[in-house]
Amino acid sequence: MTEPARILVVGGGYVGMYTALRLQRQLRAELRSGAAEIVVVTPEPYMTYQPFLPEAAAGSISPRHVVVPLRRVLDRCRILIGEVLSVDHAKRTATLSTLATDEEGTGPVELAYDELVLAPGSVSRTLPVPGLAEHGIGFKTVEEAIGLRNHVIEQMDIASSTRDPAIRDAALTFVFVGGGYAGVEALAELEDMARYTARYYHNIKPGDLRWVLVEASDRILPEVSETMGRYAVRELRGRNVDVRLGTRLDSCEDRTAVLSDGTRLPTRTVVWTAGVRPAPLLAATGLPLNERGRIRCTARLSVEGVDHAWAAGDAAAVPDVTSGEPGRECAPNAQHAVRQARVLADNIAASLRGQPLEEYAHAYAGSVASLGLHKGVAHVYGRKLKGYPAWLMHRAYHLSRVPTFNRKARVLAEWTLSGLFKREIVSLGSLEHPRAEFELAASPPPGDDDKPSS
Repeated sequence: MTEPARILVVGGGYVGMYTALRLQRQLRAELRSGAAEIVVVTPEPYMTYQPFLPEAAAGSISPRHVVVPLRRVLDRCRILIGEVLSVDHAKRTATLSTLATDEEGTGPVELAYDELVLAPGSVSRTLPVPGLAEHGIGFKTVEEAIGLRNHVIEQMDIASSTRDPAIRDAALTFVFVGGGYAGVEALAELEDMARYTARYYHNIKPGDLRWVLVEASDRILPEVSETMGRYAVRELRGRNVDVRLGTRLDSCEDRTAVLSDGTRLPTRTVVWTAGVRPAPLLAATGLPLNERGRIRCTARLSVEGVDHAWAAGDAAAVPDVTSGEPGRECAPNAQHAVRQARVLADNIAASLRGQPLEEYAHAYAGSVASLGLHKGVAHVYGRKLKGYPAWLMHRAYHLSRVPTFNRKARVLAEWTLSGLFKREIVSLGSLEHPRAEFELAASPPPGDDDKPSS
């Protein structure tokens, strides 16, 4: 009896989930007969639809509807919750640690494979800014988005109750570093939410909150046209957002954001969204990387010069065959990642069956960005939209792209309800420390240690 052909998918994000989903459809007969096996190794048991993180932070969408449970969607795949530490492609083995190996204390294990799909995505790109590791807040996961929402409301609670003007001003100052999608959309949605929330505080007015966007380049939202980027700046500044272009964060030690133009901003909130970098795993694979640390791929999404290895998404440097410019690569964004996953899965299935492979070719359709409730910018198929039409297009596009009908229906229902009822302004910061109350109750009162037991 021959062993099944094992396809190892590293990562459960856009590329990992969509590739495995299409593979289990394409290889239905092989999976049923035992001729093939799909194994997905991912740190989390869900895929996060990141474009919805700003709305989750603002309370427009429930956190559980921003994620897609992999075990439900990939019901014909084997899901391993863990992390691939290294890959020896010459031996076709991957070294990984899982929740079970951590509990057993046996150390990492090796998993053999026949076909390798590398889709570990990216991680936040940080710089050696003093104080950033201690005080910075990321915005790449659903946990960070909800934690940031709780943090913002908590700062308003602090400002409302303190009698110290310096503490109040620092609590009501929010600094976002990075003018890409994540930074602009997160700031815009949270500013909208906080401005609405202020009406429920007797001593906080919307004008008391200070929002600062720091961007090192001379424009924000480089994904849209320059005209739309300038409109976004005007829109944000019209809402009293302090947009600092051509400016860097030099330090955030002692809860003070020091900018390259000399400005010092006492603040308890520094949100870092200044770009991403490829996952560190790629350096431990021995596969060819480009100067940015991404895997060199062919237009067929196979690893350049290597058999039985594939990659796509943020981790891959894929030639853009539609640009007509030699050496140009596809942008590492969700639009390309989802489409690359389809071609990648089709090519793996074709490779196993000895059929010809196809090239990935997709002309960039454009971009949409939200600037808060009923506000946005869009540049799609050469057409430029702003304001309410762009915001509506932003929601329609992402609703069509979020995986599964279940999630689409739930998100649409939440949007409908949020249009009929007022915003939720509650902070659930205790969720981040769920055992704190019990630990306090279980701790002996002061002085009880010396009392004799009865």
